[in-house]
Parts: sequence; C-alpha cells; structure tokens
Amino acid sequence: MPLVNGYTLLEIIKEREVIAGAFNTTNLETTVGILQAVEKSGIPTFIQIAPTNISLAGYEYIVDMVSRYAENMDTPVALHLDHGKKFENVKKAIRAGFTSVMIDGSAFDFDENIAFTKQAVDFAKAYGILVEAELGAILGKEDDHVSEADSKTDPTQVKEFVERTGCDMLAISVGNVHGLEDEPRIDFDLLKEINEVSPVPLVIHGGSGIPDNHIQQMVQYNVAKINIASDLRQSYIKSVGKAYEENPSEANLIKVLQKAEDSVFETVYNKILSMNSVVQK
Repeated sequence: MPLVNGYTLLEIIKEREVIAGAFNTTNLETTVGILQAVEKSGIPTFIQIAPTNISLAGYEYIVDMVSRYAENMDTPVALHLDHGKKFENVKKAIRAGFTSVMIDGSAFDFDENIAFTKQAVDFAKAYGILVEAELGAILGKEDDHVSEADSKTDPTQVKEFVERTGCDMLAISVGNVHGLEDEPRIDFDLLKEINEVSPVPLVIHGGSGIPDNHIQQMVQYNVAKINIASDLRQSYIKSVGKAYEENPSEANLIKVLQKAEDSVFETVYNKILSMNSVVQK
C-alpha cells in the first residue's frame, strides 16, 4: 500500500494496542531490510531518517526508495523525519513527501522551544502532516552529535507545551539515552506522571539500549513510538566488517551488501516481536 499519513498510522497503533518501532534508515540496503521485517511482522511501523543522514541520498531519494517498496506491502508504514533541528528540515521533508515529521527544539529553553515548535506545527498542519516534538534533553550520542545534557521532562510543563504548540506526539526524557555507550535507567514513576497529564501519545528515543521487558511495559503509559537506530547500524557495520575479516580480497559487493541487508532484517524483525511480546513461531 502507499505510505500512510502519520495520523492514520497512529490511529492503527492505538486500535491494535501495539508499540510502533521507528527504525532509522540511511541507505537502500537498510531500507529494504527494515521494510522486509515490518512486512513479515505485520505490525504497523514508522521508518525514519534524520537530516544528519539524509546527505547521503537526499530527501526525494529517500521518499522514492521507501514509497516504491511500501507500494507492495500490506503492513502500514509511515515515513518520518527524525530530529529535525531546523525549520528548514521540516519544510524539505514535507515537500518531498514524508508523511510525518519531528521538530526538535529541546536545546532551547521552554518558551523558545514552544515558539520554534509551533512554527513547524503551523507549517505541517497546512499539509495535514503529524508533528512530533521534544520536551526535555536526552543524554547520549546521536550520530556525530554528543549531548551531555540530561534534563528529564518536567511533568508540570507537558500540558502547557502540547496545548501551546499543537504537537501530535511528544518525545520525552525519562532516563532514556541515545546510542549504546550510556546505560538507560527508565524512571517509570516519572513516565506514569507524564502520561497522566499529556494530551498526546508519548515517544521514547534511544530504544536500542532499553531492555525489551521495559519497552513492553510502556504501552500502558500511552507510549506509541520507540526509536531504534544503533542496533540496526551496528548489525549492518558488523556484517560488512565480518565479510572483510573473513576475506580481505572479497570483491563481490552484492554478496557483502546482501548479508548486511539480511542482518538488518533479522535485527528489526526480532526487535518488533520482542517489543510487542510476540512469540516467533
């Protein structure tokens, strides 16, 4: 089926009471590996890419790759912009055909974040596109950006932030971290408190390092989306590295990249099942 709008995917997620993975792609092999896994699992999912990785292909090529594969899928998929740190990122993604976006103003103070986010929301609404925003800074490494900030989301600010910005999903900081170099310590009491006041579904970034049993608990706190990136990238890189170690003279690029694609598929498929407590038969 064609790529679905983020609003539509969110409704399907709520109806089925599942947690959607949001899997970061970078290139063709990663994209195909992710989408093959999504289709086999049958669980609706976001596939996403951050502006820091778009430079490899460009917004339009990412849309073309994902939409061409999705056309022959039965499982709903939305194409999401991850961590748009500039308004221009959001505009380019929406105009290229992304079906949901994230605007990340977490580096700003509260009022600046609201103004920055609302600008993106106003633009996206004109296109009927869902917007994820972020409140609270997340520790860890995101691509080449290292954040030492670890400012957990303040529950007293959540309702006001959502109402003033008009965002549709809210990424929060409750002990989750980007990358695999720091250990996440999820504060479920804080997550519960935020859920009780949030008018919109919640998003958890840094899902690669969070134990699956913790992710499974999050569905009861209105967490609709879990971002997974590092696990995929490591599986891809390890596969290519292993091919070189086994044969430094290897020149069959198709063989090497097919194994990398297969590795991404296995990682994503197993993650989707474990996140949703699905037992593989």
